[in-house]
Amino acid sequence: MDAPLNPINTVAVVGLGTMGTGIAEVLARAGREVIGIDISERAAAHAVASLEASTARAVRRERLTERERDDALARFRTCTDLRAAADADLVVEVVPESYEIKQQIFRELDGVVRADTILATGTNALSVTRLAAESAHPERVLGMHFFNPAPAMKLVEVVSSVLTAPTAVAAVTDLAHALGKEPVAVGDRPGFVADGLLFGYLNQAAAMYEAKYASREDIDAAMRLGCGLPMGPLALLDLIGVDTARTVLDAMYAESRDRLHAPAPILKQLSEAGLTGRKSGRGFYTYAESGGGEVVRDSATPLEGTRQARGREVRSVGVAGSGTMASGIAEVFAKAGYDVVLVARSEEKAAAARARIAKSLSRSVDKGRMTSQAAAKTLDRVRPSGSYEAFADVDLALEAVAEDLEVKRQLFTTLDKVCKPGAVLATTTSSLPVVACARATSRPGDVIGLHFFNPAPAMKLVEVVRTVLTEDDVHATAREVCASIKKHPVDCGDRAGFIVNALLFPYLNNAIKMVEEHYASLDDIDAAMKLGGGYPMGPFELLDVVGLDVSLAIEKVLHREFREPGLAPAPLLEHLVAAGCLGRKTGRGFREYARR
Repeated sequence: MDAPLNPINTVAVVGLGTMGTGIAEVLARAGREVIGIDISERAAAHAVASLEASTARAVRRERLTERERDDALARFRTCTDLRAAADADLVVEVVPESYEIKQQIFRELDGVVRADTILATGTNALSVTRLAAESAHPERVLGMHFFNPAPAMKLVEVVSSVLTAPTAVAAVTDLAHALGKEPVAVGDRPGFVADGLLFGYLNQAAAMYEAKYASREDIDAAMRLGCGLPMGPLALLDLIGVDTARTVLDAMYAESRDRLHAPAPILKQLSEAGLTGRKSGRGFYTYAESGGGEVVRDSATPLEGTRQARGREVRSVGVAGSGTMASGIAEVFAKAGYDVVLVARSEEKAAAARARIAKSLSRSVDKGRMTSQAAAKTLDRVRPSGSYEAFADVDLALEAVAEDLEVKRQLFTTLDKVCKPGAVLATTTSSLPVVACARATSRPGDVIGLHFFNPAPAMKLVEVVRTVLTEDDVHATAREVCASIKKHPVDCGDRAGFIVNALLFPYLNNAIKMVEEHYASLDDIDAAMKLGGGYPMGPFELLDVVGLDVSLAIEKVLHREFREPGLAPAPLLEHLVAAGCLGRKTGRGFREYARR
C-alpha cells in the first residue's frame, strides 16, 4: 500500500448509532457518497430520520440551503449487509467497543472490499494494532476517532499502528481536512490523546464523589466555574455513558497499570445496575427520560433552605496581602457594599494595592460595566493600612498572603490577637491544610477556607473549605457571604487540592508525561483538548499561565498527601522549574513568549 491512494469519494459507515449517524452526516454534507450499514433495520431507519431532522435544523438556522440538504440526503443510503461496502474507498466502523465484534467485521471486510480500500476503526479504547493484526492487510487499517457530536466537534484523531502504511494516514488526514475537521496524528495507546487525558480526570471525579468528599452538584459546578469547562465531570460521564467510561478506563489501566486509571468502583456498580447515564435515564444524575438531557430531582438532590445554622453578621471585612489576589478580593467585597480594610506589610504596599483596585474599577467604567460614581464609592470603601491592628473591628478577616504554611501560621497567630471575639478568620490557600492555620489560633472553630479563583472579580467560584474543627455558624457565614458578593460556593473538606486543583493538576501532569514520552507534541495535545474536550485552554497554555513553579508546588502537595505514584510530578516539569523557565511571567515555559 505504498503507492498513492485514490481520492476518498465513497465511504461506508458500519454501525449507525449516535456516533455512526453523526459521521455519516458529516461525510454526506461534505459531498461524499455514504453507505450506512447496520444489522438492525430499525437503526438504519432511525439514522435516516436523524439525518433528515438534523439537516432540516441546519436549513432553519441558514447553515444549509434546501438544495444542499436535498443533495446530502441523496448521497446517503442504508443497508443491513456488509457486502454493500464493496465499492467503498474507506470503511469506518463505529460498532460497540468489543474486540470480538470489531475483529469479526474486519475479517469479513477483507473478503468484501478492494485491496486499496482503507479500513478505519472509530474506537476510543481498544488497540488499533490488535484490530489490524486480524486483517489480511494490516497496513491499510488505522484509527479515525471522531468526537461526539461529530457534526459539531472539530477534532479527529488519526491513529497509526506500527503496521499502518503512511499513504493510508495521509489519505485519511486529507479527508479530515476536507470535512472541515482538525486532524491530530497520534500513536496507538488506549484513549489516544484527548480521552487519554480526559478519562483519568473523569475517573478521579467519580472517586471523589464516591468518597462523599463533595456532592455531585458541587464537583460539577467547581470544574465548570473554576476551569471554564462546558460540563462538569459527572454530567459528562452520564453523557458519554458510564459503561463506555468503564471500558475505556479498563483498557487504559491494562496498558499503564497506573492506579489513577483503575475504574472507580462506583463506575462498575452503576454499569452493572444498568444505570449508564443519559441513555438509560439515570447515572450519576436522574433524567426526565432515557436519552434526554433534562435533570430531575432525586434522593441525592440537595434541598434548598434546609441549613440548620445561621451565620454571623458581617458588615466589615479585612483583607491581608498586597498581591493580585488580595486586591481582587478586596475589590469584590467593596463592590458588594462592605467596608474593607486592606492591610499589607507597609503603608506603601497597601496604597499600591488600593491603586491596583482603582485601575481595575477604571477599566470597568471604560467598558460600561459601572458608572464613575459607583466606582468612586467602591474605592472609598477600601481603607489601606500597614498594620494588622486595623483589623480590630472587622467581622471577617481574610488572608491572601504568600502560599507558605509558616507565613500563614504566623499571620493567623497575629489575627488571633488583634481580631475581636466572634470574628471569622479565613484563608484563601489553594493547597495548604486549613486546619494548620486554625491550630495557630486559640479559636480554631472560627477558621475556614475561602478559596477564590484568579481573577477574583471575574471568577464566580469559591471553594468553602471546612475543617473538622470549624463551627456550624462559621460555615453558614461563609456561604452567606459568598451569596452576598454574588459568588457560587461549593463545599469541600480540608484535603490537598480541594476540588478543582485535585482534579486539574493530575490532568496537567499527565499531559506533560505524554510529551516526555514523545507520544504527541505540545501543539497537538493543546489542540486535542480544546477541540475534542471543549477546554478553553490547552494544558500547556494553562501551565504557562498558572506558572510552572506554582504548578510544581501543587503537584508536590498532592503527591505528598495521596501517595499515589501516578501523582509524582513529571520530571520535565521539575527540570523546567530548575532552569527558571516558569511560563509567561519569565518569558519561557513550555513555549517562548515575547518579553514585554
